[in-house]
Amino acid sequence: MPSSISETDSPSRTRAHLSPATIFLSVSIAEAITWTLLLLGMFLKYVTRTTDVGVRVFGTLHGAVFIAYGITTVLVWIDQRWPARRGIVALACAVPPFATLVFDRWVQRHEILGDSWRLRSTQPRGVFEKLASWVVRHPIGGVLLALIAVAVLFSIAFTLGPPIGG
Repeated sequence: MPSSISETDSPSRTRAHLSPATIFLSVSIAEAITWTLLLLGMFLKYVTRTTDVGVRVFGTLHGAVFIAYGITTVLVWIDQRWPARRGIVALACAVPPFATLVFDRWVQRHEILGDSWRLRSTQPRGVFEKLASWVVRHPIGGVLLALIAVAVLFSIAFTLGPPIGG
């Protein structure tokens, strides 16, 4: 007998959309896209000398996504119990352009990311796991907390100024 829930509405399909792998890949791609836009802005500013608007706009956007990538990486690192070296490499990949895509491809090839959040069903240990567990068990609150964290960290970075020159 057919189920009343369509395959596209099934709970497992919804969880797959919100899986660590899906979220990590999405943020990795966003980080690479904003790198592309920032490089385009830098080309316009420093090579063609036509405008610096691209650097200001795309630099701001890239800064916010860079911070979001860092937060996402730390959450995945804690939830998936990555070794310290893997987490540090993942974070470092946000610095060179497009390295997040290379890392994400490596993670996919080695099947390092699970299809589900470990801390949704496992008792957290320690303060970091407790915070990560709350985030994955309360996705709306977790997104709001992440947005607040991005805003606060971005405000601090914006106050300090651009990472290299101006």
